[in-house]
Amino acid sequence: MLKKIKKKLLVSLALAGIFYLAFTIYANIDDLVSAFGRFNWLLVLPLLLLSLANYFIRFFKWDYYLSILKINLKKTDSLSIFLSGLIMSVTPGKMGELLKAFLTKEVTSVPVSKTAPIVFVERITDFLALLIISIIGAYVFNYGRGIVIGVAVFFLAVIFVISNKNIAEVLLKLLEKNSFLKKHLEKIHNAYESSYQLLKVIPLINMTAVSLVSWLSECLGYYIILSNFGIENSFLWAAFSYAFATIAGAVSMLPGGLGVTEGSLTFMLINNGQPKELAVATTFVVRVVTLWFAVLVGIISVTFYQKRFGQIAVNSADD
Repeated sequence: MLKKIKKKLLVSLALAGIFYLAFTIYANIDDLVSAFGRFNWLLVLPLLLLSLANYFIRFFKWDYYLSILKINLKKTDSLSIFLSGLIMSVTPGKMGELLKAFLTKEVTSVPVSKTAPIVFVERITDFLALLIISIIGAYVFNYGRGIVIGVAVFFLAVIFVISNKNIAEVLLKLLEKNSFLKKHLEKIHNAYESSYQLLKVIPLINMTAVSLVSWLSECLGYYIILSNFGIENSFLWAAFSYAFATIAGAVSMLPGGLGVTEGSLTFMLINNGQPKELAVATTFVVRVVTLWFAVLVGIISVTFYQKRFGQIAVNSADD
């Protein structure tokens, strides 16, 4: 498993290197260096603290979902597993964070099929929170309404199907006709039952609210970065552009939204009248203190996890 993680990280780093080189050439390296000269590096600490706030607020959500499924984990073990999952932030839609389900199995022996839906529902509540910000911004700034509404309709439809047992049972019966899936019926039913419990109305509303608070902390970080570079935009615009770009990156299914998220942030600033070197510089800074900082936290957490529980040995064949 660890070798697979390292391989995915190296692929993501290589991809990031290509995209960031392209952005650097686009912005003109001399102009970009000059733009970075305007950044107050004393802001790095508060920006990282805001990102940490995002992670710890989202940890509350992870731990809450574990309690709904009646999975007993010490808070320290739960936090260790959650933070270790951040190493997979540079996977498509962050779904590589399924690593948390494998690590939970190693500690508790609870089947992966029962806990994996937590990662899925985490992503749904993250998307709903980002969509709330984006819908408000899309109407206030008259930008990207169609895209935001389309994504919102898709996720609401997914939630409706999972939350409606009559519809879900019909779909499950259809899956039973597939010879390959038939072998995994118990896992599929386990996964559905967990998803159904997690997506009930009260947990859904509460955890979407938690996600909203967590993502607004990173939006605040982006606003601070823009202000540092003398880009005078409202907090709502900063939150909207950050949320919209994050959604675009996730929907692209590229690792960590690489290229698409950066491109969206850069384009929206240029479209707002900012020079391309400032647009690229702000984008680079915000991605370092959010995405790449998350990966670093994940690497450190995996190291400590292995010291406590031994080498990660799970593989994709585990249930």
